[in-house]
Amino acid sequence: MKWIVLTIALVIVPYTFLTLYYRKPGPAYRPYQDAQERANVVRLLSAGYKRLTLAAQRPADPLRGATAATTMAALGGLPSALVSTLVQKPLLPSEIIAVTAAPSISAVQSYAIQFTCTLPDNKQQLAGAALYVKDAEIIITPDFELLAGDLVARSRESVILLTIPAGTLKAGSYRITLAGQRSSRTWALQVH
Repeated sequence: MKWIVLTIALVIVPYTFLTLYYRKPGPAYRPYQDAQERANVVRLLSAGYKRLTLAAQRPADPLRGATAATTMAALGGLPSALVSTLVQKPLLPSEIIAVTAAPSISAVQSYAIQFTCTLPDNKQQLAGAALYVKDAEIIITPDFELLAGDLVARSRESVILLTIPAGTLKAGSYRITLAGQRSSRTWALQVH
């Protein structure tokens, strides 16, 4: 029995060392997902869009600010130019109910957007958000993912805080659309 234990120890220790020493840092290679992402990037760039992944979270406290931009209801879904460009469509919320965001910011400040949305059912949770910029138009797509198994969310209504990093937007006037399946919200933003 001691020879078996000794053989296992002599094989496992070098194997573990070599595996940990020569392992590639970062996530493993996923051929299908990586090919989709590369195709998505090429198609977005050829259509003139710039894509940025946003920090999305469910805040504990409401967003406090001096003034909020006036938002208007917009048609649901993504613009046709963006739909034809994306390889994989995001799972959007049903409706965007309310948005709290500043009407103007400095280009060196981060931009916080808090919104309330409803989901089609209790089987979805927040996965992230993406920002697409083309000329003076910004489209924000909150993305949700399906919950596995018998898990369900507590409520169909979610409050979400998105943060656009400082220096992302250049000085100018923008029209922002926060996309939902049936209804979206849009507002104007002035960046100094």
